[in-house]
Amino acid sequence: MKERITLPKSISSRSEFKRKFSLLEMYRAAVFAPRAMSKLIGNNKSKLVDQNFVKRIQLAVTEVNGCAICSYGHAKMALRQGMGNEEINSFLSEGGGGNFIKPEEAKAILFAQHFADSRGFPKKYAYDAIVKEYGQEKAQIILSASQMMITGNMYGIPLSALQSRLKGKPYKDSSLFYELSMLIISILFLPIAIIHGFLRGLLGLPNIRFDNSKSE
Repeated sequence: MKERITLPKSISSRSEFKRKFSLLEMYRAAVFAPRAMSKLIGNNKSKLVDQNFVKRIQLAVTEVNGCAICSYGHAKMALRQGMGNEEINSFLSEGGGGNFIKPEEAKAILFAQHFADSRGFPKKYAYDAIVKEYGQEKAQIILSASQMMITGNMYGIPLSALQSRLKGKPYKDSSLFYELSMLIISILFLPIAIIHGFLRGLLGLPNIRFDNSKSE
């Protein structure tokens, strides 16, 4: 019998944003998306990083950001890949992962959570730590999984709010104007952001920007 997805109540009955993003943040995230996607496609072929490991990283990011649509979609994919409901829910619950975090994956999961907490601009020392732990190639895949997930969250969060509104349960801290403007304007600037990302690649610029502030 096929296992059904049962999301944590904090997601399935969400009535307000856990986190909101601006159009500028959405643009900046989309700039990194083309090369991040290319890395993940390459990993699908090379299997350098296990797909369930990638999925756990993405679940950790979406838990921090609280995107209902992304949580459901990635939970469904994780279930299809062989992860159990209990493990999926653990990564989607506060704290993300609990007893299901494997020791060899712990630093990557912590980086993913830090990446989401930093709104896509991690501290350099945090990225250096996963490079030291997993090597440059695997670290780039871990980063790419986090980047693609936060980009999806930025689009999915207003879409989740709009979907809830259409069901007669609008988020109490949202508005129809916010939801529609975020979705429509972000789609309009997406091609520009993608071109921007490719140009950064041609210029040899890294596919990451760090938080250089002195605050920890």
